[in-house]
Amino acid sequence: MSTQSRSVHRWKDDPVLTVEHMSMRFGGLLAINNLSFEVGRGDITALIGPNGAGKTTVFNCVTGFYKPTEGRIVARHGTGAQVAAVEHATTKGKRWHSTDAGAVFLLERMPDYEISQKAKVARTFQNIRLFSGMTLLENLLVAQHNPLMVASGYTIGGILGLKSFKRAEKAATEKAAYWLDHVGLIDRADDAAGDLPYGDQRRLEIARAMCLEPLVLCLDEPAAGLNPRESADLNLLLRYIRETHGTSILLIEHDMGVVMEISDHVIVLDYGVKIADGDAAEVKSDPRVVAAYLGVDDEAEIDVPEVRKDLIEVTGRTKKGAGDE
Repeated sequence: MSTQSRSVHRWKDDPVLTVEHMSMRFGGLLAINNLSFEVGRGDITALIGPNGAGKTTVFNCVTGFYKPTEGRIVARHGTGAQVAAVEHATTKGKRWHSTDAGAVFLLERMPDYEISQKAKVARTFQNIRLFSGMTLLENLLVAQHNPLMVASGYTIGGILGLKSFKRAEKAATEKAAYWLDHVGLIDRADDAAGDLPYGDQRRLEIARAMCLEPLVLCLDEPAAGLNPRESADLNLLLRYIRETHGTSILLIEHDMGVVMEISDHVIVLDYGVKIADGDAAEVKSDPRVVAAYLGVDDEAEIDVPEVRKDLIEVTGRTKKGAGDE
């Protein structure tokens, strides 16, 4: 079996997240139209498309900031599609359902805080949302607020200095230090987050999300504003997160260098509709994708010399004609 076949088999047969027939309306505006896709367990999946394609709207639906008008969004703990568990939760009106094989979560029914806490889906934002007046360490401790509050007995244990709270506090600090080290910011742990350069703030936001120990990490344009060296470092960090922690990554990105280098699976949106879905090589050469990015309405126009030149720059190779060998 080819590498491509194995990859397709993985995201179809072992999805950690599925979006099924999802639509999102804002009044008379249909932002997302009957969208379906899978995120494979252990994959880096890219969601790409021109500006205004609806990518961030998809993220907002997945993470609970919006409730989709129609459709189902399923996160799975445990391998396989777990079809019976998903249907049981759906028909019984549950938000999640646990079995011996794991657990399934219907994200469209869950409030945003449960999606991060119980379903273990974390995100970063297109516009950085750090606590700029807090230190780097404090930003990462805030991400661990829930276990710390439980360990403190909801404040009283922290006030009295109970051993259970001290253990939890130590573990939270060690986890924060671990991620600061792995994003190269441990030496600035006590500096204010707002004093960091832009690229460092991007990495800090990823570190904060990883303190939630997510099964799925949603990154909204993590390479935006980064220089080539910082983009290369980002690629290494995302591979480390996937390979060392088993975290599946769903990212929105306009930097095609990043997308094509690290993605196992690429989904392309245009005006809220999925126009391509496959591995990077397939998507890169899909005429519909090229037409969407170059603003060509008719695929036949790709054969116009000026458009062919742009196509070469986008795909990195010459598009052969029907008679070429």
